[in-house]
Amino acid sequence: MKKKFPMMVVGALPEGEDLVVRAPFDGSEIAAVATGGRGAVEMALTTAESAFLDRAAWLPAARRIEILDRAAAIMSEEAEELAIDAAREGGKPLVDSRVEVARAIDGMAVCVETLRTQAGQEIPMGLNAASSNRLAFTRHEPIGVVVAVSAFNHPLNLIVHQVAPAVAVGCPVIVKPAGDTALSCLRFVEILRQAGLPEVWCQVFVTTDRGAATQLVTDPRVAFFSFIGSPGVGWKLRSQLAPGTRCALEHGGAAPSIVAADADLDDAIPLLAKGGFYHAGQVCVSVQRVFAHESIASTVAQRLAEHAKSMIVGDPTLADTDVGPLIRPAEVDRVEAWVAEAVESGAKIICGGQRISDTCFDCTVLFDPPADAKVSQLEIFGPVVCVYPYSEIDEVIARANALPFAFQAAVFTRDIDLAMKVYTEISASAVMVNDHTAFRVDWMPFAGLKQSGLGTGGIPHTMEDMQIVKMLVLRSKEL
Repeated sequence: MKKKFPMMVVGALPEGEDLVVRAPFDGSEIAAVATGGRGAVEMALTTAESAFLDRAAWLPAARRIEILDRAAAIMSEEAEELAIDAAREGGKPLVDSRVEVARAIDGMAVCVETLRTQAGQEIPMGLNAASSNRLAFTRHEPIGVVVAVSAFNHPLNLIVHQVAPAVAVGCPVIVKPAGDTALSCLRFVEILRQAGLPEVWCQVFVTTDRGAATQLVTDPRVAFFSFIGSPGVGWKLRSQLAPGTRCALEHGGAAPSIVAADADLDDAIPLLAKGGFYHAGQVCVSVQRVFAHESIASTVAQRLAEHAKSMIVGDPTLADTDVGPLIRPAEVDRVEAWVAEAVESGAKIICGGQRISDTCFDCTVLFDPPADAKVSQLEIFGPVVCVYPYSEIDEVIARANALPFAFQAAVFTRDIDLAMKVYTEISASAVMVNDHTAFRVDWMPFAGLKQSGLGTGGIPHTMEDMQIVKMLVLRSKEL
């Protein structure tokens, strides 16, 4: 990977100090990135708006498909390098970063497939005197300038989910990656340009100036705002959007998993462990709250602990590492404090519960933390899974629904009626039966409800959000 990345805003010059990207595992410097300020924001928006307003210069669909296909081919050739770079800057173990890169490449194909199958519709006319002698149909057009603000936890795939749909539908896009993991984004945009995308159609804005970042998001030239990150930031930015700007927000939650008395624990426990400790729990739908029937709750906690103890925590670039570091040492401090608070309030540590280093926290299983503890109320975003005993299904559904967050949920059972009851009554946008809450494929709808987000993610759904439906009504005496 390069030691210095230049500005990727057309015509803009660096403003301020470089952003230094460091490996979260050992703090070593990976690269420096030139940063921009308010001048770069104005340059980026002016360039993007000019590209959109010049309709004669819009890239035709065939050209966009060609660019996406070429970019996917380049990514395939560089897959191992992309995975190592993502693991190094984001801390996700190499084995999982390889999966992320494969998903990102497949996401490019999903964009192309969606373009090939997307179509407008005929609107019925000639049904009464008012609609006689008319033909009406719709087609899709790009919505306008897209601004995408992204998170750190999937440094390549999240960018693909926000940027590739914009490129696919023909929107000029300005992306602001997370400062901790800016390098995968920069390389992806380089690949798009290498594949033939003109620079004006995709720019990267990296900054350390929060005021400049807010200026970018809230400018009235922005037609669509895509945000992945914390609810506090997302909802605040939404309240500041210019009139007419559409948006999609993807936040986190505290995903509930119900393990019924009849669940196949040999099948369920490895899935719960993977869903809880994958990427050190830094996933918006990580397994966090496991509600196990009182007859098996202790067994579930002990068996989860056995899996947790077997996981290798350490350097994410090594092939045998299961769990890497948290993104910043401050996050280790926070997780440690939350676990200590839960234990002081009555939770039992089944395993873990302490930091391994300044950057890594041990995979932790807590038994029955109180309902008002932070680990029960808020998104942990760390390698901590809480197990709570329950007696009645109505009680546990009420407990699962009690938080102001709702995203994906899960139930493990052999009883189809119980599974359907949970699906019907639990507050969630998706319910997994006999699978963990973090399951996802990139073409499915992916939506946070309540404080967990706004709108629906998933590549085809994002492409829909980034387009308008435009109708033509044709009047002819021959119709």
